[in-house]
Amino acid sequence: MSFSYLRFDIDSPEFKALTDWWRELENNRGDRAVLRRCRSLTEVVFSPAYHRLRWAVSRFGSVDDNGLALIVGLAARIKSNSEGSSIAEQMATGKSDGSARVSGLRFRRLLKVQEKDDLFTAMARIIALLGGTTNLQSLVQSVYFWNDRTRKQWAFDYYSRAPEEA
Repeated sequence: MSFSYLRFDIDSPEFKALTDWWRELENNRGDRAVLRRCRSLTEVVFSPAYHRLRWAVSRFGSVDDNGLALIVGLAARIKSNSEGSSIAEQMATGKSDGSARVSGLRFRRLLKVQEKDDLFTAMARIIALLGGTTNLQSLVQSVYFWNDRTRKQWAFDYYSRAPEEA
């Protein structure tokens, strides 16, 4: 028996299922509103929209339910997908004066987050600071696999764009 994990690579079938689901949220504003009001991953899991995505991606591998709930709750807050720069690079750039949209202090606090419930709250605020424009694939892959490797990569991406925030 073959056992596989979800990857959410840019060309993976599970990422395509996710982007299709995310686009459908635009036509189903009720589901989007329900998800945006969620304050915990448990509340996200109670929504039918979560289960539609879970069903769609479970065909491609084993699902980390908390990771998927995190993706669903955050993706509902994204208004537009901005490809190109990673989410950490987006946090480091963008203000009209050339400074980082997410301060170095807030970024360092974010990197210390261990639990996915805490990450949900912190990333919802980050998405708001980014104006709802976020690299969906970078966000999804990062938060689904939130670990030391991800945090290190974010630090490299952020500080390569905002060295003055160190």
